[in-house]
Amino acid sequence: MSRLVSPAFRVEVLANLRLALPLIAAQIAAVGMGTIDTIYAGQVGPQALAAVAVAVNVYNLFLIFFMGLLMACSPIAAQMFGARRPAAAIGGFLRRSQRFGVISGLVWTGLLNLVGPIMLRQLNLSAATTHDAIVFLRWFSCAGLMTSIWFVLRFAAEGLGQVRPIVIAGLIGLAANALFGWLLVFGHGGLPKLGINGLGLASTLATALMVAVLRWQYTRVPSLHAAMMASRDAAAAAGEGARDILKLGLPIAAIITAEGGLFVLMALLMARFGEATVASYQVAINFSSLVFMIPLGVGMATTVRVGHAAGAGDHAAARWRGLVGLSLGTVNAASNAAIMLLFAGLIVSFYTTDAVIAAQAVGFLLISAAFQLFDGVQATANGALRGLKDTRMPMLLTLVSYWGIGMPVAWWLAFHLGHGPDGLWWGLTAGLAAAAVGLTLRFAYKSAKLVRHAVPAVLAEA
Repeated sequence: MSRLVSPAFRVEVLANLRLALPLIAAQIAAVGMGTIDTIYAGQVGPQALAAVAVAVNVYNLFLIFFMGLLMACSPIAAQMFGARRPAAAIGGFLRRSQRFGVISGLVWTGLLNLVGPIMLRQLNLSAATTHDAIVFLRWFSCAGLMTSIWFVLRFAAEGLGQVRPIVIAGLIGLAANALFGWLLVFGHGGLPKLGINGLGLASTLATALMVAVLRWQYTRVPSLHAAMMASRDAAAAAGEGARDILKLGLPIAAIITAEGGLFVLMALLMARFGEATVASYQVAINFSSLVFMIPLGVGMATTVRVGHAAGAGDHAAARWRGLVGLSLGTVNAASNAAIMLLFAGLIVSFYTTDAVIAAQAVGFLLISAAFQLFDGVQATANGALRGLKDTRMPMLLTLVSYWGIGMPVAWWLAFHLGHGPDGLWWGLTAGLAAAAVGLTLRFAYKSAKLVRHAVPAVLAEA
């Protein structure tokens, strides 16, 4: 076995995992907040679960866009760090990115209140469920502002290789969400019983606490504190800022929105098959999202590893780190698929006791296992490409894969061949498979091209 795995591979795997494991924990904590909300809503009742399911999917449509936009902070900070830019330059970027995060969050919250109810009214839901979903979304909307600020703080720290503060804040937020939800949904501790509206308030308060803890960490971690202090220097007045975030982040947002938007549309199309199907989809997609956080965390760590090497001008190392990240993501995605195949019934039992919802959710999980492999590969390939600041071609590949292949196949299988909800899931699988192949080939081509161009430059300098 030692002959099959080289020492260089083992070294890079360990370096990647040192970043990835804390990021995975932070991602699981973030999705865990949604898992808690789903479990609490299920305990309130089937109508409450359906209302939360559709409202959360509308919220997530905006979340994935703003997450992708602000994710640009990670490769920008990573390449600044790899290039050994002065603390004043890095600190200046941190301050400008935080201001940009506040503005983005205000826009996000406004859109949830203005556009969200319009979207919910277009669905094939009962009047009572639609009303509950709209009211819940309004209680939930201020979480958009808090989450936007969280993304900026989190991705900038991640790019600088400081992941421990992210985990600490994320786990505190998870615990707070569980506690606040328990108190506000069910009226414990003498507080009013708010039902699912308490979930929206609990999530907002928990996210605000996460932001406060992470911002406090910026004053405690030496490298982050030094950069923030240096940002007051005159040298920090100019440099990377909102324009750079938009230039790099909009294609990333398009990539993530293309995938996430397809999932959200699938959830909305599930409403055509009834509220029980919507609830079943929410159970299956929630667990799928939970385990997907592992390859996503590996992809984010790969962005940082590739970005540091690319910033330093070592393109061969950047290519190697990206390929190792792809290997890790693939292995993990295969293990996630195996878990779903073997323990689908047990997993669903944690979410609901409704026999109809449980039976359909088990079937959805079994199909979901098929696309876990492709989802893991595309997530790490995207991470490697972000490290190279290559986002425009991946954006085009993603749009074609999800909306040129995945959506037509899903529609054809579900509504023309009559496979219903299962057909929608298989369409998702087709889109993810196309994205995995295209993005992997793009990274192989782009990184090899950078290595080839770097060799003549080195020879010319010699």
